[in-house]
Order: sequence, then structure tokens, then C-alpha cells
Amino acid sequence: MSARIERITFPGSQGDELAARLDLPAGPPIAFALFAHCFTCGKDVKAASRIATALTDSGFGVLRFDFTGLGKSDGEFANTNFTSNTDDVLAAAEWLRNAHQAPQLLIGHSLGGAAVLAIADAIDEVRAVATIGAPADPEHVTGVFADAVDEIAATGEANVQLAGRTFTIRQQFLDDLRNHVVTDRVAESRKANLILHSPVDNTVGIENAGDIFDAARHPKSFVSLDGADHLLTDPIDAAFAASMIAGFAKRYVDDQSGALAAPVASAPVVVAETAQGPFLNHVVVGQHRLLADEPTSIGGFDAGPAPYDFLGAALGACTSMTLRMYADRKKLPLDRVTVEVSHGKVHADDCAECADNDNVFAEIATGRATMIDRFERVITIEGDDLTAEDKQKLLAIADKCPVHRTLESASAIATRLAD
Repeated sequence: MSARIERITFPGSQGDELAARLDLPAGPPIAFALFAHCFTCGKDVKAASRIATALTDSGFGVLRFDFTGLGKSDGEFANTNFTSNTDDVLAAAEWLRNAHQAPQLLIGHSLGGAAVLAIADAIDEVRAVATIGAPADPEHVTGVFADAVDEIAATGEANVQLAGRTFTIRQQFLDDLRNHVVTDRVAESRKANLILHSPVDNTVGIENAGDIFDAARHPKSFVSLDGADHLLTDPIDAAFAASMIAGFAKRYVDDQSGALAAPVASAPVVVAETAQGPFLNHVVVGQHRLLADEPTSIGGFDAGPAPYDFLGAALGACTSMTLRMYADRKKLPLDRVTVEVSHGKVHADDCAECADNDNVFAEIATGRATMIDRFERVITIEGDDLTAEDKQKLLAIADKCPVHRTLESASAIATRLAD
């Protein structure tokens, strides 16, 4: 399933153009999420990217942006404060509301977590809030540059090193932080809360998660990111956080995708439209649920394999299974089979491989076939102890694959209307 990416800008709280990235799932989103990143990060920080990818895989659209003066956004960071950052989040939500749909999920990392907790009730459509390593008190971030606080008080500003970069912090930034008590906002909120925090976070201590959790009303949940650092630099930690957020959010958001439910397994294979776009279909095979679609080049979402892709997959899977069964029965030292399948239409007169197929040959002879389907199958056989003779025998056995035989033979298809 291929996601779609849009690079956009929107006016921030101070009038500057803010750079943003909107990640969209292959089909219509079930809901939109707004991601506010950490104090020293940009929208493209790896943790945010991995979380956005996991959410789009789950059907969410995710907007993330660079705050004023950070990343590719305009403006001066020195002129910002916690209030302007929360106002930037509100501006992002308004852009989503006008361009697509208002966010139902807010995600905040570090100080971004405090920001989304502070403004969650200001966005009526928000159903749930997830925070990662968030401080319970925004003023907590001053501990990161504690050595510069006296200089800021004396001169009005100071240059501080944060995450290897230099930022200008002014007195108004510190004064504004002191005016916000996030836990008071949390205590008043009726949004569902998911609090993710590492017990070994050396930037924002685990006690902050406890304060937020204690202040929040139910429904609320806590997930320990055991062993993770503050920025979730380990991909495994980011992936785990993403899976927790995706599962949590689906419980609370209203599905706005317009998708019809998958049909019941009333036959060995059941295919039914999703009502999303012209081609997207549910495919139900027993207990398995898949999607079928067409590529974007012909108007689909590319949210699943196209019909001929399924046909090629059937041929490839059947070939691999047939070779494995034969090798095991003959005790051949076969390690692994890989089958590559491609499909196309070719002129019947040019298909040299068709000479042994009586049905195709008959159609060519009578002039009924000018273009025919041609599947090309490339088989990789691994096994250091296999002889050349073994490999040739396995290649011959590939043609005995039942799906291969079905595709080469004339099949009868009986069609009727359902009762």
C-alpha cells in the first residue's frame, strides 16, 4: 500500500509561512492526526517520520510541520514562546479543517506534547491525545539550558546549545512558560489520553508522565517505552510507540473514510466494493482480509494489488509450493525458492512459448487471437548442493503447478445473479 505525500505551507500564528508535510494513506483517510514535534526538532525528525508512516499504514492522514523559525518555516525562533507554539498548532488544525477534515487525533512529542495537551479542548473535533515524553510543566524545559537562565535574566537573552544547534532564548520565552500549567488543562479535558514515556528519559523525567496521568480523567492509558531515549532514536522504540498510538486512536476516532464494511465469507472468495473511489474492493478469503485496487495512473488509489497482480501472485505462490513439495518428496537439498512473475499482452504470432498450448494454438489458427496474455516466470533456486540436473528437473516441475495448468487450459466460468 503506497502512501501519498503533500508538501504544503500555511500561515502560522505570527503571520509567517510554516512548512508542513501531509502524509496520506493510499485510500481516503479514516481520520486526520496532527503531530507537534519536540522543542529542538523539525517535522522530518526520524521518530516523527516513523510514527507518521505507521499511522498512514493504519489509514490515518498525518500533518506535521516546522514551528515558527524552525526547519523550513519562516520567522525567528527567538520571537516565539510556548503560547505562539500552541497557536501554531491551532493554525495547523484550522488548515486541516479547511483543506481536508479537522484532526481527531493530536500527537505531541516532548514540549509538543505539552502544547497539544494545552489546546486539545480548543479543537472540538479532537477525540484523543497521545503524548511522548511530555513535560507536565512547560517550564521544565528550562532545565535543558539551566546554565543560561541567569544570563537571560541579566541581558534579556542568551544563545544556548540544544541538540547540537544554537538557539536564541529570550526572557519572554521563560516568562511565558511560567504562565502555563498544563496539568490544570488536562484535569479539565474530556479527551481520551495516551501517555507514552520512557522510565530512563534523561531529558524529561518519568515523574512527568505520572503527573499528567494523575491529572487526566478517564479514559486514559499509560505505555512505558522501556529503554528508550527521549528522542526515540532507536527505530524499534519509535515503531513500538507508533503501533501503540495507532491502536489507541482507532478506538476513539470516528471513521470518516466512508468505507463500507468488508463482507462476510459467504463463499471461498468474496469481493465487494468499499465505496471508496472507483476501483477499491474488499477481498475476503476465508479468515483473510485484503484490498484490491488499480494504480493511480488509471484512477485508483494503489491501495492494493490489481486483479492481474493477484493472478501473478497465485502463479508465483503455486510454483514455489509445488517445487517445495517435490524437493521434499525427492529429498533434494533445496534451500529456498523465489519466483518473479510479470504479465503483459503480446501479439499471438510473436509468442514462441505458445506453440505447445493447444488452446492458444487453435485460436491463432482460426484467427481469433491477435493479442494474448503472457506471464513471464523467473525462478531462483537456492541450494549449494543441488546439481545442474536437479535444477533442470525442478524447472520442469514448475510447469506442473496447478495454477500454471489452469492458466494454460480452457476454464469454464458460470455466472448468475444472486438470489
